[in-house]
Formats: sequence, structure tokens, C-alpha cells
Amino acid sequence: MERVSGKLVLITGASAGIGAACARLFAGEGARLLLVARREQRLRELANELRGKHQAEVLTCGLDVRRREDVEATLAGLPAPWQEIDILINNAGLARGLGPIHTGDPTDWEEMIDTNLKGLLWVTRVVVAGMVARRRGHVINIGSIAGREVYPGGNVYCASKFAVTALTRAMSIDLLGSGVRVSTVDPGLVETEFSRVRFHGDEERARRVYEGLTPLSGDDVAEAVLFCATRPAHATVRELVLTPTAQASVVHVFRTL
Repeated sequence: MERVSGKLVLITGASAGIGAACARLFAGEGARLLLVARREQRLRELANELRGKHQAEVLTCGLDVRRREDVEATLAGLPAPWQEIDILINNAGLARGLGPIHTGDPTDWEEMIDTNLKGLLWVTRVVVAGMVARRRGHVINIGSIAGREVYPGGNVYCASKFAVTALTRAMSIDLLGSGVRVSTVDPGLVETEFSRVRFHGDEERARRVYEGLTPLSGDDVAEAVLFCATRPAHATVRELVLTPTAQASVVHVFRTL
């Protein structure tokens, strides 16, 4: 098993959900953490938790990955000890709405494309350039089974996650021989803030998404990410699909109601 102790790990969207779960797990393994997200107060609280519990080295940066200029300036302006990133976990992402294509909200579409696709590109382009120069590194994208199958109302969200799948595969080809590994972890139903965000704060509608089954937790997905990150240098987990036992596809879910 390749150790992550002492390695510098950049996690986007680290203020909650899968990102925060990855931060907690990797901190427990001795990694140094560079945590970015829009919600700076949450990042600071998480960083204090990790320093207190694990004596972790943590640097936080308020950052909206949709803004290319901000991404470039923030990463270029990191203190010297925080510039050589070993592992990039592209976690920032969201879904908005669940309507058919002809009634969808273009504002929702833009937010999903700008975050899930463009944000991943802006961060990856900067970070991977350094990895290639050092001939080592690992990019782990958090995709979705919605990047492999479509479902009613999923249209633009699915398209953005299909793009992540395609980019992951293309990165693997582009970076072949560079010493940089590329992986994707594609979860099914995970109970985080995801559905609450999708439904613009409708708590009851969000709750029904997970009703009658045991969904994945952020911790479950973080364990899968750590598994990818800790394979020996000669081995790469290219694509890992993780679902609840009660889920066979994006539309086939067994519920006990």
C-alpha cells in the first residue's frame, strides 16, 4: 500500500459532504491538506477540528472553482511549502433541478456546467502542470453513476457528469508516461447536502430521495477515494463505481416502505 502520510492533498468542495469526509479520512492518515470551497467559515471549522483531532497540517482557501482567474491566482499565490500538490481530489460539484429539458432553468444549467465541468478543468490544468513537471501525482475525480447512465430529468446534470467520465479517460491518455495517475470514483445515492441543493432547500423532497433504503455516506465514498490513492505506484484504479446495495442503476432502487 502506498502511504499518503506527509503528502499534500488538495480537496475542492471540502466544506461539507464527500469533500469534508475525504479531509477527515486523509488527515487521519497523516496527509497535509489544502482545503478549498466557497464557504470559508465551514472550512475554518473543519480545519480546527482536524488540527485538534489529528494534529494535521491544514491550509484553507475560500475559492469558487467556477472563476478561472480566481483559481489561477489562488493556486499561484500559495506559500512555497503548499505548492507541490501530490493528490488532487476534484470533488466540487452539484445538481440543480430535476425538470425536463424544455422547462429547465438555464441559470441552473450554467451553475452545473460551470462547477462540475469548467471548475474541474480550471483546477486540473493548473495543478497537473506541476505534477507533470515533477513526474509524480494523482488526480482523483469524483464523478457519478449519472456519468454512465441517464435518468428522467437528469439531462444537464448527467451531461456534466458524462463529461467528467470522458475527461478522466482523456486525461489518462494525455498523461500516459508522465508519472501522473488518474482515477474516478463514481458513487450512486449518497446522503449529503446533494439533494437539498438540487431542490433549492426543499428538505422534505430531499428526504424522500433516500427514503426506504440505506444510502451511501460521505465516509463510504472517502474510503473509496483513499483506496485509489493508496495503490502501489505501478497500479491505477482507473474507474471505481460505488453504489448502495439497494441500488442497481440510476433508476433501479429497492425501497422498503
